[in-house]
Amino acid sequence: MKVIVGAAIVRGGALLAQQRAYPVEVAGLWELPGGRVERGESEVDALGRECREELGVEVVVGERVGDEVPLRAGLVLRVYAARLAVPGADPKPLEHHALRWIHACSLDTVPWLPADLELLPALRTLLANPRR
Repeated sequence: MKVIVGAAIVRGGALLAQQRAYPVEVAGLWELPGGRVERGESEVDALGRECREELGVEVVVGERVGDEVPLRAGLVLRVYAARLAVPGADPKPLEHHALRWIHACSLDTVPWLPADLELLPALRTLLANPRR
């Protein structure tokens, strides 16, 4: 089973999302930061690497958020709560079109990728109780 990890980074009661720039079929849609777990890498290590590559920040990874989401045969998405290792750090969209901090009341206004959309109930719970 191959795993994609996502970071549910919460700061000030808001969740960090990033807007896809490519491929064309998903450009403009929003997702949580993250990516593929490489061979020999733990899920936590992969999430840290992906946040450095995509956002230019270090994160502290917490507990899993929600259930794993099947993406296709042999591939699942697992999301973890995370926080910025340096509270005042400023994430940058290094590989994406834009970043946005989204409050729970606005989660439904964002055009999410289908897998991330499935996690909205768990993300609302996380935003209500961010100490995970």
